[in-house]
Amino acid sequence: MQKRKLGKSNLQVSAIGLGCMGMSFSYGPPKDKQEMISLLRAAVERGITFFDTAEVYGPFTNEELVGEALAPLRGQVVIATKFGFDVSPNFDPRGMKGAPGLNSRPEHIKEAVEGSLKRLKVETIDLLYQHRVDPKVPIEDVAGTVKELIEAGKVKHFGLSEAGAKTIRRAHAVQPVTALQSEYSLWTRGPEKEVLPTLEELGIGFVPYSPLGRGFLTGKMSENTSFDSSDFRSSLPRFTQEALKANQALIKLLGSIAERKKATPAQIALAWLLAQKPWIVPIPGTTKLNRLEENIGAAAVELTPDDLREIDSAASKIKVEGARYPERLEKMTGL
Repeated sequence: MQKRKLGKSNLQVSAIGLGCMGMSFSYGPPKDKQEMISLLRAAVERGITFFDTAEVYGPFTNEELVGEALAPLRGQVVIATKFGFDVSPNFDPRGMKGAPGLNSRPEHIKEAVEGSLKRLKVETIDLLYQHRVDPKVPIEDVAGTVKELIEAGKVKHFGLSEAGAKTIRRAHAVQPVTALQSEYSLWTRGPEKEVLPTLEELGIGFVPYSPLGRGFLTGKMSENTSFDSSDFRSSLPRFTQEALKANQALIKLLGSIAERKKATPAQIALAWLLAQKPWIVPIPGTTKLNRLEENIGAAAVELTPDDLREIDSAASKIKVEGARYPERLEKMTGL
């Protein structure tokens, strides 16, 4: 597996990381713990060194899982986690009821970091993201608090998630931002307009989450795909029957390129992201070894400039149906 640096920082990670959320949260019931520990260790054996979690995933259980699985391999991996929510025991991962409010007050950040350090079984968090921008707390206060944590040796790198260009600049002026994590894929291209140019200018890496469109870009879903009520996608406008049907045009495009490249639609979707910038590191999630290996295989798929022009030209004619999130959650993005 090739390595990539996140922007101008010294943080070097595998070109493809692993999003761990779905192992214990959001996509149906939590998966078997021992199976997931085996999968996380198998990822390291296959060259993945970058793992993504958050205190809110579970809540807390995903950090515990990642901490336990990677403890024996600590010197070989980079673990990213996130703060920024008031986590309540009633939190419903579908984001519809009992959802936590935002909380990036300095004292809360420090509490969250102490909890994450224990659960991850580490002395220092490699990369700490603010999970969502908190409009009630100036971003300068957030960046200043993380700066203190870095000086105290509890955190190595500072990241933001779903932040807009102005917020990124303000935070970066206080404490250099190593990476931004936001949704980005062939069917979510919002960051291209303002965010990606800002990151390039400032030397900040980009970590696309949901690079496979929460599974849609694998080509395994049809208009008849249904989701259990415990699956976060059951509440998303983009996963209604109508939207799934309308968005199949994107799958046809990926399928045609995949056939030519002797690859899968998922591999083309990931290879497309990797080809955008050398400082982009997608973090597809999975709970299955064969999918993990398929995703890793994307790093070996080479898309030529002609391929990329063809994909962009065809994709520009396809209108993606459905919002990313319900309105309440959409309001938390791009601040």
